[in-house]
Amino acid sequence: MALADQFTQMFREEHRSVRDVLLDLIQAFRMREGARIQDLLNKTAALTGPHFRYEEESLYPGLVEILGEEYIQKLLKDHDVAIGTAKKLVEMAGKESLTDDDVAKAARLVQSILPHVSDCDGLSIMVERLPEEKVEAVFASRDRARDADLNLLQWADEVRGRPAAVLE
Repeated sequence: MALADQFTQMFREEHRSVRDVLLDLIQAFRMREGARIQDLLNKTAALTGPHFRYEEESLYPGLVEILGEEYIQKLLKDHDVAIGTAKKLVEMAGKESLTDDDVAKAARLVQSILPHVSDCDGLSIMVERLPEEKVEAVFASRDRARDADLNLLQWADEVRGRPAAVLE
């Protein structure tokens, strides 16, 4: 199997996992299942920390030549918003009880992240056009990010160096 095909398979599985956890999170907020919300937020952060990191450190820079700097900046801004949204969701999950407005807002916030998940998954067809050494570099960056084992908020606060944002 070609390296780009291996990347596509791995990348798609990562996005499926994030998609499923986010959809489960919407349901948990709607059911007001506090412990499950916390568990799913932790799972989301654990999945997305290394994923966002290797995307930003290796994948996105490797795709500038194909997609252009403007689109790569859009992807980075999507991450800024996803990180800010995650922080807002953690704050909301810490409430004693959730109002109907809180539940509706949480669902909207999670839904605002989902288009990035599906759009980003499509980058794998661009990776097919990268030289093999660039794909190898993405895999190496992924391995380093996974070895560092920082969740999304740890990485964003301690390593990333870009501000988060939230669209409300």
